[in-house]
Amino acid sequence: MSKERARRRAEREAERARAIRANELRQARRARRRALLSRMLPRPARAARQGGLLARRRRAQNAVVALGLLLVQVLVWLVWGSLLLSFGVLVLSLLLTPVVVTLAFDRRI
Repeated sequence: MSKERARRRAEREAERARAIRANELRQARRARRRALLSRMLPRPARAARQGGLLARRRRAQNAVVALGLLLVQVLVWLVWGSLLLSFGVLVLSLLLTPVVVTLAFDRRI
């Protein structure tokens, strides 16, 4: 009985050693591939978000403009419910947005 247990334990340990070796080979292959790719491909530039006062103000203004456009679209859709009219208002809104932004947020005035 103890010889049988010893044989099974040896088989389990051998299987575990094979699994560990296969895992090590996979990790080594993955590391070589990653190193090769990092040498071949240019490193992407990190797009850091600007954190200054002007950048924060600009993000807030853009959020206000986007919210205004969304509210106009929802209002037109709720009041009239016409798909053609909603599309027309969307096109008109997109055309007039730069004018509204200039009038609302331009500090030169």
